Amino acid sequence: MTTVAQESPNPAVFLGLAKLMRQVFANIDLTPLGNDLIKQATTHPSANVLMDLALVLQLRGQREVALSVQADALSLQQIYTPASTATQHRLRVLALLSHGDLMANTPIEFLLEDSDIALSLVYITPTLPLPAVLPEHDVVFVAMAQSDDNMLLLAALDNTLAHWPKPVINAPDLIARLSRNDSCNVVGDIAGVLMPLTLRINRQQLQQGLQQFPDLTYPIIIRPVDSHAGHDLEKIDSENMLLAYLQNKVTKQFYLANFINYQSEDGFFRKYRVLLIAGKVYLCHVGISTHWMIHYLNAGMTESQAKRDEEAKLMAHFEALFVSKHQAALQTIYNRVGLAYVGLDCGVTPDGQLVIFEIDSCMMVHALDPVDLFPYKPPHMQKIFTAFQELLINATTAHY
Repeated sequence: MTTVAQESPNPAVFLGLAKLMRQVFANIDLTPLGNDLIKQATTHPSANVLMDLALVLQLRGQREVALSVQADALSLQQIYTPASTATQHRLRVLALLSHGDLMANTPIEFLLEDSDIALSLVYITPTLPLPAVLPEHDVVFVAMAQSDDNMLLLAALDNTLAHWPKPVINAPDLIARLSRNDSCNVVGDIAGVLMPLTLRINRQQLQQGLQQFPDLTYPIIIRPVDSHAGHDLEKIDSENMLLAYLQNKVTKQFYLANFINYQSEDGFFRKYRVLLIAGKVYLCHVGISTHWMIHYLNAGMTESQAKRDEEAKLMAHFEALFVSKHQAALQTIYNRVGLAYVGLDCGVTPDGQLVIFEIDSCMMVHALDPVDLFPYKPPHMQKIFTAFQELLINATTAHY
C-alpha cells in the first residue's frame, strides 16, 4: 500500500452528500445548482462536479441518469474529499464505498459533518479496484452496504484488508452476512427477539404458489431483493394477491417472510431506528403510524405534535423506556452481528418482544430535520455523532 495522497486533477470543490441533502431538507430548490453543475461539466469536465451532479440528480429522483453521471465521475477519479471547515484534523478516515445510489453505502458524511475528522471517500467498482495510491489515513471504515451487486466487492475487500496496517472498522465479511435471509438466521433464535424467517425465492417458484414453502403462511410480506425504503414492499393475504403482485413486477428475486402484527393497543404501529455503536444503543428516530409499513418521512411526524411529543419523551428517557427492557437481546444481537457500527429497524409487540425488520450497516442517520418542529433532536443526534467519532478514535488503539 502506498500512502501518498492522490493528486486530484479537478480544481472544483466537492460539496458532497451532507451539504446537498441539507439544502433539500431546507426546501431549497436544487434546480439552479444542477443547471450550473451541468454547465460546468460541459465546459470544464471535472470529477468533483460530476459526482456532485450525480448526487443532485439522485436527490431529485433521477436515479438512472444519476448513476450514469456517477460512472463518468468515477472513470476520472475514485477518491473524493468532502469540503471541510476544520483547519486542523485530529484523525484521518478512509471510507471505502461502492458505486450505486444513496442506499449503497453508509452515509458517513452525516456522521462526521462539521467535525475535526478528515474524511476521504474511496469508490470501488467491479472494474475499478482499490487504487494503489491512497490518502494518508489513521483508520479504515468499510461503508459499503450488503447487496447482490456488492458481494464480490466485499469478498475482494475482505482479502485486501485482512492484513491492513491500519485498524479496520466493519469488516467486509461481516457486512456480507446482513442480507435479509441471512441476518434472520444470525439473530432469529435470540430470547426476546422476533425476526421471522426470511426466504429468498425466485419468480418461477412463486408463480407455483406458497404450498412448496411450509414455513410461510398468509399473510406474508414480499419485497424485491435489494429494494429499500418500502419500494414495492407489500403485505399479501392470499394466492390471488400474490399472483397479481407478480404480474406488475419485472423483478426476478424476492424476499418473503411471515407478517408479524406489532400494532400497539392504542392502534398505532411504532418503528424504531436504533444504532449499536461499540456496544451501546442509540435512538435515531421513532416513526408512529396507523399503517404497518412505516417510513419516518411519511409517518406524519411533522403534522402531529402528539407524535413528536412521544418521540421527544422517548429520546429523553431512552434508557429507561426502551433499552432497559431489551438490553440482553440488543447486546446479544450486537455480539452476534460483530460490527462495531450497525443499525436496526425494529418494533415491539404488545407482549414486549423486539421485532427486527432489518439489520443494516448503511441506514440513513442525520440531523437534518427542521429544528423548529424537532427542537429535541439535535442534542440526541449529536450523541450519536460523538459516539461514532469516538469509535473511530478508539480504533487507533484497538482493532474492531
